[in-house]
Amino acid sequence: MKKFIALVLLAAFPASLFGGEVITVKGSDTMVILAQRWAEQYMKKNPNVTIQVTGGGSGTGISALINGTTDICDASRPMKPAEKQKLKQRFSTLGVEVKVAKDGVALYVHESNPVKELTLRQVKDIYTGRITNWKEVGGKDARIILYSRENNSGTYVYFKDVVLETEDYAPSCQNMPGTAAVVNAVAKDPNGIGYGGAAYGKGIRDMMIKADDGSPAFLPTAETVGNGSYPITRFLYMYLKSRPAGEIKNFIDWVLSDEGQEVVTKVGYFKVR
Repeated sequence: MKKFIALVLLAAFPASLFGGEVITVKGSDTMVILAQRWAEQYMKKNPNVTIQVTGGGSGTGISALINGTTDICDASRPMKPAEKQKLKQRFSTLGVEVKVAKDGVALYVHESNPVKELTLRQVKDIYTGRITNWKEVGGKDARIILYSRENNSGTYVYFKDVVLETEDYAPSCQNMPGTAAVVNAVAKDPNGIGYGGAAYGKGIRDMMIKADDGSPAFLPTAETVGNGSYPITRFLYMYLKSRPAGEIKNFIDWVLSDEGQEVVTKVGYFKVR
């Protein structure tokens, strides 16, 4: 917590007070812990560089990139064509995408939930409101309580586009301000289900997911996410408005290095290569 507070406090001071270069990173709440760890390690090795990290969601980070108020946007989903066009209108560039990690979007349930696996279709039907009781998927007779992210979240958008196949979430879905909030809610709710990055799966159980009825079910692990056998595997991204140079390029090169990718593993995500 002390390190987190220190990183936030850095944003309150002008760059001139640091006597070196300041790099701003803003966006994905899924990635914020990972981004903080990268910043901490890099600043230890490069005391002349200050990296300011804030979350707020992928959509918030992309808006900041378009508005020119952040150097790097962290995003747990790809930028949309309309967002790239806005960037082009302002900076005459479609931006630069850098894949920095891989993640398996986990389905969280309470540890006492007897259901061990779901198909992608069942997950879709649960979150669109077609399936409303756990007994419909082999569980107990109890109403399914849905937890989701807010609509500025890249994970929310990714889940809607890929898992719900662009259909709307059920009206009963409770939107939470961050992945940690989803985990906390499910950990206290025996009938709850939520989703988010695999690195956040503490105090709950990850559901095994299979592509269809005839496929094997997998948990999101380094092996299954790495080889793509886990059905809800995605990249995590950094976006820049133009090709990086100077300290920003040095930082991104370090993130993609063996040392930077070891941080990915320690946080609980998966190496991009």
